Amino acid sequence: MKSTLLISVLFLTASGAFAQKYDYRLLATSKTSSMEKEMNAAAESGFVFGGVMGGESAWGGKEVVVVMTKGTKEAGGKRYLLLAASKTSTLEKEMRQAGEEGFEYKGQTVFESAFGGQEVSVILEKGGTGRRIDYKLLSTTKTSTMEKELKLAGDSGYEFLGVVVGKTAFGGREVISILQKTEK
Repeated sequence: MKSTLLISVLFLTASGAFAQKYDYRLLATSKTSSMEKEMNAAAESGFVFGGVMGGESAWGGKEVVVVMTKGTKEAGGKRYLLLAASKTSTLEKEMRQAGEEGFEYKGQTVFESAFGGQEVSVILEKGGTGRRIDYKLLSTTKTSTMEKELKLAGDSGYEFLGVVVGKTAFGGREVISILQKTEK
């Protein structure tokens, strides 16, 4: 009896009966409002955010690509917010408001519109933690300045989340760091 059970378990394991299954949904658009709607529709089907990339795709031109996953993380009850702004101060204000509502940072990219504009975009997720988050954005054209600002923010309890290079309103480029401090 024991050998039959052992053989059955080995057979089921070898046949893939215990293998994890994954499902993916790839979303691509050139409009931030469309992407947020598509992400939330996928979330209603049990998908969660997996990753984001902005740029130029082979067929779609300038667009943002988001991969939503199912089977890799706990799903259910997620809601997504996609924030995009060409001014760092505007993006920081919007992120702070979302943080007050419990939205958590998931990723960022640069979103290029069909009209040649460029916006730093951040994807936030609201699950069930309910914790409030204070977001801080640092921006500068000099990396040496960014390091100093990061150290000061770190001393104040801010955790680094991500960095992106954005285009300023005057046509220059700036390094933008995203940080957070969570309420305990």
